[in-house]
Amino acid sequence: MATSPSGRRGSRALSELLAGRVKKQKCTFDSGQEFQKAAVHLLSCHQNLNDLLLEVESSSKSTEQSGPEPQSAFSESFVVSILQEQASRLGVPMGILSANTTATNIEQICKTSMESNQVALLNLEQRKKLSCLLQTVKDLLVHNAFCHLLFCQELWKKQNPPVLEVVWHLHRGNIVSLGELLESNSDTPAVVEWLCSSLCLLCKQTDSSSLDVELSGHILSDFMIVFLQNGFQQTSDPEKKVEFQKIPHICYAVLQKMLTWVLDAVANEKQEDSSKLQAVKCWLNIFTVTMYKSTNFPESLQQFFIHTLTEILTYNPLLKASDAIHMQREWSFARTCPLLTTLYRKLFVAFSAEKLMCHLQQILETHEVNWQHVLSCFSTLVVCQTEAEQLVKDLLSSLLIKAFENYDMENMITAFLIARQAALEGPAVFMPYAEWFKVSFGNASGYHGSSKKALVFLFEFLSELVPFEAPQYLKVHIMHPPFVPTKYRPFLLEYITLAKTRLADLKVAIEDMGLYEDLSSTKEAVQPQSQALEDVEKAIRIFENTGKIPTSVMEASIFRRPYYTSHFIPALLMPRVLPEIPDSRIVFIDSLKRADKIPPNLYSRYVQACHSLKEKHLQDGSIEIETDHLKEPVEQLKAELDELIMLITDQSKHDAVPAQIALISERLMTVLGHRNNENEAAFFNSLIQLNICSPKLEQQDQCVIDLLLTSFCQNLIAASYFNPPDRQGLCLSLFVKMICGHRRVLPALLTRLCQLIYHQGPSLNDAHVLGLAAFMIHLNESKSLIPEVNIGSKVASAKGLSVTEYWNHLLVCRTGESLAFCMRFCTAAVAYCLCKFPSLSHDDLCNLLPSGLIKKLQYVVPRLSLEARGIGREEEAPELSWRSLSCPSVNYTKTSLCLWKQTCFQELLKEKLFQLSFQEWLLFELEVQPEKDILSASERSELDNRGQLEKSEFSVHNRTVNPDILCRLQEMVLELGSRQTSPTGCWNDKGHFLFRIFQERLKTIGNGSAVGERLLRQQEVLLQKRILLCLPPSVLIMCRRGKKMTLDCEDFFFFVNTELRNICSRGCALSYDITAHFLRGLLNASLDYEESAQGINDVLKTCRTKCPIIISSAALWWLRLEPVLCSQWKRLFGAPLAQELQRLRKCQHSATSFLSLEAEFSLSDTPWISAAFLHFTVQQQAAHGRMRDVLKRVGSDTEQLLVCLLFFSLMDLIFTRLAPKQGTEFQKSLEWCLEILGCLEEQGVSWLALFHSAEKDRGLYQILHSAASDQYISLLPIAFYSLIPCFHQNLLNREQTFLYVAVDMYTQLLRLYIEGENPRRSDQGGQSLPSVKHVDSLEVLTKARQFLLHSIARCPKNSFVHIQQLLDPCEEFDPEVKAALFHSWKPSVAEDLYDEPVLF
Repeated sequence: MATSPSGRRGSRALSELLAGRVKKQKCTFDSGQEFQKAAVHLLSCHQNLNDLLLEVESSSKSTEQSGPEPQSAFSESFVVSILQEQASRLGVPMGILSANTTATNIEQICKTSMESNQVALLNLEQRKKLSCLLQTVKDLLVHNAFCHLLFCQELWKKQNPPVLEVVWHLHRGNIVSLGELLESNSDTPAVVEWLCSSLCLLCKQTDSSSLDVELSGHILSDFMIVFLQNGFQQTSDPEKKVEFQKIPHICYAVLQKMLTWVLDAVANEKQEDSSKLQAVKCWLNIFTVTMYKSTNFPESLQQFFIHTLTEILTYNPLLKASDAIHMQREWSFARTCPLLTTLYRKLFVAFSAEKLMCHLQQILETHEVNWQHVLSCFSTLVVCQTEAEQLVKDLLSSLLIKAFENYDMENMITAFLIARQAALEGPAVFMPYAEWFKVSFGNASGYHGSSKKALVFLFEFLSELVPFEAPQYLKVHIMHPPFVPTKYRPFLLEYITLAKTRLADLKVAIEDMGLYEDLSSTKEAVQPQSQALEDVEKAIRIFENTGKIPTSVMEASIFRRPYYTSHFIPALLMPRVLPEIPDSRIVFIDSLKRADKIPPNLYSRYVQACHSLKEKHLQDGSIEIETDHLKEPVEQLKAELDELIMLITDQSKHDAVPAQIALISERLMTVLGHRNNENEAAFFNSLIQLNICSPKLEQQDQCVIDLLLTSFCQNLIAASYFNPPDRQGLCLSLFVKMICGHRRVLPALLTRLCQLIYHQGPSLNDAHVLGLAAFMIHLNESKSLIPEVNIGSKVASAKGLSVTEYWNHLLVCRTGESLAFCMRFCTAAVAYCLCKFPSLSHDDLCNLLPSGLIKKLQYVVPRLSLEARGIGREEEAPELSWRSLSCPSVNYTKTSLCLWKQTCFQELLKEKLFQLSFQEWLLFELEVQPEKDILSASERSELDNRGQLEKSEFSVHNRTVNPDILCRLQEMVLELGSRQTSPTGCWNDKGHFLFRIFQERLKTIGNGSAVGERLLRQQEVLLQKRILLCLPPSVLIMCRRGKKMTLDCEDFFFFVNTELRNICSRGCALSYDITAHFLRGLLNASLDYEESAQGINDVLKTCRTKCPIIISSAALWWLRLEPVLCSQWKRLFGAPLAQELQRLRKCQHSATSFLSLEAEFSLSDTPWISAAFLHFTVQQQAAHGRMRDVLKRVGSDTEQLLVCLLFFSLMDLIFTRLAPKQGTEFQKSLEWCLEILGCLEEQGVSWLALFHSAEKDRGLYQILHSAASDQYISLLPIAFYSLIPCFHQNLLNREQTFLYVAVDMYTQLLRLYIEGENPRRSDQGGQSLPSVKHVDSLEVLTKARQFLLHSIARCPKNSFVHIQQLLDPCEEFDPEVKAALFHSWKPSVAEDLYDEPVLF
């Protein structure tokens, strides 16, 4: 580059700068090793050692980048050699130099942090530098070039102590442990102060970023392990060793100071800023037990948690017991500082409930305690620990026993404070104080009943409490006084006088106590005026349901006259605008007036004031509407309910659910507290009054209840998304138990459930059904908290219903809709219970499940599900899956059937408690309205006959009686009568008079081929069938008496073969109703037979040949017939089932087992019957897809079975052609037929006889044809030519009659098409089949003609033996086919013609 005009040297080119150094200097070193040493020496003279430690990479990183091992060794030796050089120059050991240099580097890295002195964490740049430094130090450690002790000392000598994160990295990297660092500093108090302040700073920085939060967690976890290992070593007294060991003392002191920091923040919660409270919350994470799951010092952890709990309960014990009595209401769980309750809950996890209670008792007995912390601890315990209630009761019992043994006031006050505190959390978690006091002192066996001294001690204690007592506790002691023998009554009277005096000082008169005031309420006492308003509303509600003046009002008018006249009557007679139609309040006032319970002057003033008020409102032109003051509390309740679902869906926050439920309870109490017109539930034995037929609910009540129910349903669905019920914990149980604890909510809750289930049930969606069903189970779980219910029904018990009985009245079965809803609801409830409590013992499960639900299922499921009626089914039930039940598109029919098959459900049905009696079944059936039933008349008739027809007394009350039931009962009477008297003669030598009449009526109609005549005949046959079904089934059978009585069914068989067979629905099977009617009649008629079983066997054997369609019908419907026939047989005879019926059962069992791959197929002595059962079982199980394997397993010696199976499959093929929407898909049926035909061809079995005319054949094939309708037989040509894909050359050569059958089928097919032959048949409803043209007969005909023309020339000569008799029909319909036949038949012409191409 040329020099610039300015002459600046910086512009010269590099070549110019190096021009004077072009000559190569000669190397003076003899080897590369000498050259390397010289280079190291040169660098060491000009190297900054501090920068060197930061810049030189670690050996591991060098290895990754450079690859060869010598390069890594060089990097390490380079750092060591530099340090050695510097150390020798300075005259100090290398370890001291490296330690000092490292400490200086750390000080430089943390310089920014140390200037502010307000951080415990480094920034990203500082972490990067520190990481590089520590990697270098690790290399020095490997070469023993680093001194731990000197490094620690140098670190403490710096101007500021190290940042906490640096200490953690040194500890985590095994460079210098935390213990070594603490041990190296001689100023122990300063070390403790530094460590505590650093930990506090660390906790304050945790919310800056997610990375810092994670890092802080690791730091706290690692340091806590050190603190626990040293501060709580495995000795009985950790304070004893602090005199001898420094590290344990520091660790113990740090934990103690941090706990004090937490408790100070809790004590000053309202004054502290949010950042400090957040820091304390972060520190509480060290009490998470799972943090220490990888450690191996459980005893140290236990000691730490015990020590912490002790310190909390004994922290700053300034308050006296008297202060606790007055203030404990403010220390309930919901009002306690969340930090403290969180700490309690974390500590509780480390102990079993028993061990925790034992330790609490030890603290109470041996320490001076902080009553606020102790009582808030018990509140948290009973709210969050389900088993705590009984343990607290045991503790109270122990305290009272000790108190009365030693006459110890301290144990007494402790017991009373704990009992009251636990009761403050509501009856959902602990019994009310009033009840506890009655249980403890209300009878002669109480703790005070041992002696006079004990009695005096109790009243002295109660008397000392009086100056500090709240009014509600004094009321409890007065209204439910301790049991006192008569001779010691003065002690009691003296206390009552003292208590009443105290109440008077508080301006609370016992005489002003409300009629329905709840002494167990945790609310502040209300004014008498407000209480009187509540009493009035409660009294009116009771009057509405009973029609009588409540007993409590009558008693108050006599025994509590001051309250009655001064408060109750004025509240009742408050002036208002009277409605035009008298309401309950007016009627109640009139009843009291007639009973002389209202002074006349007060009543007249009331009437006058009401008139004046009405006139005033008329003048003003409007009536004021009360404003709603409930809005804000309800919004607060909704906010807490929304928070609950957030906790339930976050599995990491499940521990906080009990606390949130306690907050919801507090909000619910606030809502109820704003309700001046709310009703107070009095005592546990008071009835809940509601009208099930017309449940009324105020809008505000409905708003609150809907919030609670909606929250429960949402929580259930949300929780089910993550876990099945058995892994959802006790959240939902606690929620429902909390609701039950608010007794004033229960009437509104049960009323709303009545509205939803009883009145709106069928319209509820699946999510609502599932939620309400689960809610019912949990309500039943808490049934001890729910009073009895009076539903205002004459049918229900006048004394009231338990909540379990109440469900029975809500779930009704009157219409198809209500039956379906009942099945959905009961299925959801029982399935939820079984999924929720899988490990529950059988007895506990029986106690939990409402028996009414199980009985309703026993009634509804068999009624709506055909498969549930079967007996002896051996198929394995699928597992009951909760996910399928909680999915949006649940199929309750399948789910109920799945539940029905469960082993655990079947075990429940064996319990007497759950067994559906005949009386209960009959009453259920009587409630069903036939015109709105989901079953048809025939289906209902079948089901009624299946019921347990046993003698039983029953009452129909005022129900509308189902006429079908009465018909069945009349049939029972006829059946029972036939056991003693012979049937009346409805037949003579000319045959059965009924069938004779039927034939005469059919003769008048004729048997023409016109469509109109056929339809009239079908209509008449259907009418005759309905008549038969309305008569007792035994009428179908004739009993001929002679030397030996016989059962004659000839007339019925003739009617079936000539008429019913031709209107059957599937071509080869009668409808279920007539099949069942005949078989039931056969069993009834055999009663008079000397050998009933033999008579039935003879008739069924006759059916095989004379009326085979009955047997094939039994095969189709056997799964429905079997339970009906077996039940009837057992009822009539009680002997083993008749042999022929057993044979049918065996055929069904064989087919089912064969298809389920459980056994080989067992062939009966009548193959066509086995084929019928196998065919229909295949259809019912939709097993077409695996039929190739099924046919292979049938065996090789079953030719007749396969031929018969082909026949029934052909009938099904025709059915799918004619009615594709009612049967199996045509393609599946065709594939099934082709599979069977292929199997026959492989075995070389002849099957063409199936297509010969019935008149020309005998034996098996004639039976098969007589088992099908004539219309279906006439359509066999369509089935024949649907099988063309299986017609191969070997078939033409093997079967001499193939050509004859093919031509015969073709001519019949032509006749059907050309002559318009349109066979019709009717199903059970009388609907006709579509025409043959509808099934694309022209397409079938075209394929048949093509196949026949190509096959004629390929058939052997012997195939034309009988062909001459078919030439004339061919000439009439298709001359071309005749010409082809004639051409191939004439022997003289055969050899001269060209060969046809082989197409098949």
